[in-house]
Amino acid sequence: MRNLRLFNIRSSAFVLRRSLHASPAADFPSEGPTAVDPPTLERQISTFCASGRLDEALSVFRRHVKGGAFRFRRGACDGLLSGLAGAGRTEEAWVVYAEMFRARVPSTVATFNVMIDVLCREGKMKKARAFVRQMEASGLRPTVATYNALISGYCSCGNLEEALEIMGAVNPDVHTYETVIIGFCKEGKLGEAAEQVKAMELAGFAPNVETYRALIDGHCEKGELETAFQWRDEMVQRGVGLAVSIYNPLVHVLFMRGRSGDADCLVEEMRGVGMDPDEVTYNILINGYCRGGNIEKAFDIYNEMHLKGIHPSQVTHMSLVYGLCKRGRVSEADNLFRRVAVEGFIPDIAMYNTLIDGHCVDGNMERAFEILGEMEGRKVRPDGVTFNILMQGLCRLGRAEEVRKLLEEMKKRGVEPDHTSYNTLISAYSRRGEKKDPLRLREEMLGKCYNPTLLTYKALMEGLYKTKDGERGDEVLSKMVDRGITPDDGMYLSSMEELGDREELKGSENV
Repeated sequence: MRNLRLFNIRSSAFVLRRSLHASPAADFPSEGPTAVDPPTLERQISTFCASGRLDEALSVFRRHVKGGAFRFRRGACDGLLSGLAGAGRTEEAWVVYAEMFRARVPSTVATFNVMIDVLCREGKMKKARAFVRQMEASGLRPTVATYNALISGYCSCGNLEEALEIMGAVNPDVHTYETVIIGFCKEGKLGEAAEQVKAMELAGFAPNVETYRALIDGHCEKGELETAFQWRDEMVQRGVGLAVSIYNPLVHVLFMRGRSGDADCLVEEMRGVGMDPDEVTYNILINGYCRGGNIEKAFDIYNEMHLKGIHPSQVTHMSLVYGLCKRGRVSEADNLFRRVAVEGFIPDIAMYNTLIDGHCVDGNMERAFEILGEMEGRKVRPDGVTFNILMQGLCRLGRAEEVRKLLEEMKKRGVEPDHTSYNTLISAYSRRGEKKDPLRLREEMLGKCYNPTLLTYKALMEGLYKTKDGERGDEVLSKMVDRGITPDDGMYLSSMEELGDREELKGSENV
């Protein structure tokens, strides 16, 4: 009994902390109570919740619970808690739970299940288990829904062992199996997922569309297209209704394999059974054609999106900007970028980096740095990728000193240089025939615990051989091999050519 009182004190402190940190939106009017009997009041709250009018339901609850004219009956507020949690308004759910706790409104199994589910969704598994213990201490028995919430929470955290342990201790239902199968698929453990499908069927449950979606997504993520199609075919054979979300990952993988024709056929099949492409489908198609170099087709689909009333997203425009830049049509990418910005889209770091890269490859460093300035004006902070792209652009033009300045600028802004940053600067100096700075930069890399890569050594050797310092070049080659990095054919060829030049020089000196 003492432990239960202690737990209630701790639990009260927890829910009160949650209510204090809730958003201002959770603070509702507190007018005095009206003369309404409890059943009528509870029906009023229930009606508001059922019609999605959660703010009005909250207002009624808050007004009467603060008035203290009467106590809500057991279970009266479960619908309100469930509605708030289902709408993602978890902070307000905690406020209601805290008010219930203070007003001594008795909790039901449903009350505990809602709050345990909220904790599990937030990844607070220890607190969720504590609530289960409180539930049991209150004389209430956890249901399969209680355990399903815990299993879902552990699966979301990637702790499948704990999820399976709980599953083994209860009588699982279809949702239990579905949750575990989805968890295995997200972790890429598709063999284990298939085993759970068999166990599910042996228990008398049939996989539903969510189960199949997880299996198909999992195999598509691994590029296992044939197995993904086998699961799709099984859905058809069993009469499980197909959905656009089943087709989307299949279309995506077909594009990734360069099978754009098959992807088109699959979309037509989808349309043939009465399913129109959604925003995700259109984005997959546009991205696929952009990466495949068919920009015209991508823009045809983009225009079709508009005609269908589907608004392009950031992802849509990102694909088009990328596709145009990769085809060397940088001015068109720039125009599209400016147009969508005027239309209200706020470009993200990925889109800025793509456009900057396009201008750098095009040799237009002035415009690239201009876009960098626009980024900062829009409060989009350049990252390591941004600086590396600019450094590579300067390196291509042989502007090594500017590359060095940009590296120092990175450090000043708190952006840590990486392998690419150092390799780019080493390459810039080596191309100019310098050997002191590249070797010093290699030591700086090592000092920052960045191990030189194949590209690092290749750039170093290029500079050393260019300055006819073949002996040091061979020394670098030897260190590279000692570190377990295999030189490519070009590096061996350069070494042999340099050795030949040295032998020839010695021969001429002897003569």
